[in-house]
Amino acid sequence: MLFLHRTWAEIDVAALIHNFSIIKEKAGRTKIMAVVKANAYGHSAADIVPVLAENGADWFAVSNIEEALQIRDMGISKPILILGYTPVNCARQLAENGISQCVYSKEYAEALSSRAITENLTVNVHIKLDTGMSRLGFDCRTDELNGINQAISAAKLPGFKTEGIFTHFAVADRTPDSEDGFTDKQYRLFLAGIKHLNEAGINPELCHCCNSAGLLSDSEKHLDMCRPGIILYGLTPSSDFTLNDDFIPVMTLKSVVSMVKEINAGDTVSYGRTFKADKKMKIATVAAGYADGYPRALSNKAYVLIKGKKAPIIGRVCMDQMAVDVSNIDDVALGDEVILFGKDLPVEILADICGTINYEIVCGISPRVPRIIKKDETV
Repeated sequence: MLFLHRTWAEIDVAALIHNFSIIKEKAGRTKIMAVVKANAYGHSAADIVPVLAENGADWFAVSNIEEALQIRDMGISKPILILGYTPVNCARQLAENGISQCVYSKEYAEALSSRAITENLTVNVHIKLDTGMSRLGFDCRTDELNGINQAISAAKLPGFKTEGIFTHFAVADRTPDSEDGFTDKQYRLFLAGIKHLNEAGINPELCHCCNSAGLLSDSEKHLDMCRPGIILYGLTPSSDFTLNDDFIPVMTLKSVVSMVKEINAGDTVSYGRTFKADKKMKIATVAAGYADGYPRALSNKAYVLIKGKKAPIIGRVCMDQMAVDVSNIDDVALGDEVILFGKDLPVEILADICGTINYEIVCGISPRVPRIIKKDETV
């Protein structure tokens, strides 16, 4: 395949299909809303979404209207839910493209409804209840369900077709001890909110609350639809959550060796001279850096794989390059392939070193890094 062999991300379609098959089995008859926001978590929505559509995804979830329109431009007609804010002046784009909008506050609901009425439109909406995330949503964080009447009023506004009710779990990816029953509390509050809406004559087709962790660990909470995200891409929802099934990372980030040299005891490496050799060493320069999305925080802490062996990073990761110790790896040469993370070097290792999560690493891979689709591998 012809592409710039500098730094690239290989996207394994067979692994994606494999992961989705596990998800479908776990979901059973429950619908699946595949979360493909943020360019499919950095994996390339243009390549990921059609595969999921072909393999049975019922819905897609995105962050904003630009991401939704990108899916429509692919020729995919399956329903899409925008999970975040959309300016009300985009009401016509929502209606004409069959894109559903999250409605989460009295002010936003009234503004969107007013725009829909003015333009003689009907906008499909999902009412979001805040059961403990304290982010977007009508306030249902306590048994008083303080915002439920506003949610009911929003669902009845003219210009809306209420398709769904949903909430989002805050700690479903934690161990039972560390999450202290909070997910069960959220679920109980969500069911109470649904009951109030139903009693007010609002009976949407879809009630949904389970993210990746909820889908895998709480089958009794699946309701009408689940929203898998990170597990689509073969990654764990958190360091506290163990994937018991055979999920496979979809992305492998690779680069190449651009130079090999020897340095002597006392020589320093990279900006700030943060690494000083205590003996004669063989080092390799790798053509990847933080402008590609490889975190600078990994300087002097992480390692890459060359010829299947660990090559520790020495010195600071630069914008476009880094240096690694290859003293114990034979015959390293210009153009040799370097694995920065993937199946053989889990991205979770890098995330733990950085004090962050795997989501941030994969979402942060730069647009200048080409996504190369591998369709010919079997899992």
